[in-house]
Amino acid sequence: MLPDNLGYLFDTTLALTPSKPAVFQGDTVLSYAELDGRCNRMANALAALGVGAGDRVALCFNNDVRFLETLFGTMRLGAVGVPLNIRMGDEALRYVTEDSEARVLVASAALAARGRALAAQLPAIEHVIVDAPAADGTLAYETVAAAASPTRARRATAFDEICMQPYTSGSTGKPKGVLLTHGGQIWNTDIMRKALMADDTERALIAVPLYHKNAMAGAVKPFLLAGGSLVILPGFDALEVIRAIDRYRVTYLTGVPAMYKMILAEADALAKHDVSSVRYAVCGSAEVPDELLEEFRRVFGAPIGESYGLTEGGPVPIVNTRWGLKKRGSCGLAFPGCDVKLVDEAGAEVDVDEVGELVTRNPGLAAGYWKLPEATAKKFRDGWLHTGDLLRRDADGYYYFVGRRDDMINVAGENVYPKEVEDILLQHPNLRDACVVPAPHDVKGEVPIAFVVAREPGAIGEDDVRKFFLERGAPYAHPRRVVFLDALPLGGTGKIDRGALKARAREPGA
Repeated sequence: MLPDNLGYLFDTTLALTPSKPAVFQGDTVLSYAELDGRCNRMANALAALGVGAGDRVALCFNNDVRFLETLFGTMRLGAVGVPLNIRMGDEALRYVTEDSEARVLVASAALAARGRALAAQLPAIEHVIVDAPAADGTLAYETVAAAASPTRARRATAFDEICMQPYTSGSTGKPKGVLLTHGGQIWNTDIMRKALMADDTERALIAVPLYHKNAMAGAVKPFLLAGGSLVILPGFDALEVIRAIDRYRVTYLTGVPAMYKMILAEADALAKHDVSSVRYAVCGSAEVPDELLEEFRRVFGAPIGESYGLTEGGPVPIVNTRWGLKKRGSCGLAFPGCDVKLVDEAGAEVDVDEVGELVTRNPGLAAGYWKLPEATAKKFRDGWLHTGDLLRRDADGYYYFVGRRDDMINVAGENVYPKEVEDILLQHPNLRDACVVPAPHDVKGEVPIAFVVAREPGAIGEDDVRKFFLERGAPYAHPRRVVFLDALPLGGTGKIDRGALKARAREPGA
């Protein structure tokens, strides 16, 4: 039976096998009973500070089990957790925290100083709890937790009550608070558990940021619901991932292509450690190149499944299930109970193999944006979320990500999808990475510029790349400039920072 409150996600395992390990973090092992008790302690500690239903609690954490204790404890009160993207700059982080109207801020040991400095700028924050000694008016996490009771009376929770308020990245304006509901998140978590075939024998490694959907939707929630175990690393380090797989006999990985590339590059460590326990891996945020899929299967003996999601959308409406056919380049099939359509600019459904904007209607959709009724009305219409993402669907119902509508390049009236240009460029044997963005053009309005990374620097030039593309792609879509980089810039979740490259392409002389 599923709980009505996301904070009690692991109730079934708690009742059946309370001593089973729920979390491994370094030398610390927490059973389900111990994790539950610590979640209750944080709920009671926050309640003693005056936090109640509907109040916001900001979480300023690197990867740490205390993030989960605070998040689930907050939810158990009926309060709302606000996970902060700690890779944001100070000004953006201040804006998000202030906009959320958080009354309490909780910070990990590594971010205690930043948490204190952030709270000092925001009078609305009444209490600061840090995993460090109490100082300057702040409270020590372990002290307040130890003083609180490990038991708590349950409160009834409605399906549409808000449980979490993550913020969008702000790539198209200021970050927006996304209102996720208890019922919606429990529905999506159960669907993900089934799609991943997660059970109580699994051990999922968490090296992606806990504040991001790749960690929470892709591992934490479905595996806790299934009664599996989490292995939490403080952050991503390829060598530490390999060591952790061996030490904890990890069965499941979640990440982005850049992470898997870095892991596979550690040939000596892979040869030294036993990584045969890995059964499955999931990749979000970007398409996985053929050679990466093949090399991962050769080294780990396990497949990588691609998926598609966005914070507002459930967050995962399309995924490759662990069983069944997986098609190259496809992010999978729509979930049962999840309506998905691809539409043109007039709102009409497009035909098979045509590109359209994905719109979805499912129980996991966000309730809207925090304090932004106009943005909510624009994005959520008649029960459907208009994602702004462009996909195509084949005759078998498999979906393929093409790009963001905002990333599409209009070359004198011709639509150019950056991903299609990138796919052709990456067929070149001496190109490792590529990212195509628009640049202003006096005659055509805008044209593609390609930022690329060569496998052998100096062995290929700009003219070679353009010629290679023109032999295979549409002339109007060819990159007018090719810029060689040592590496493509990455954002906070390991995705290519397309915004940084767009800004560079707009610079004079680019």
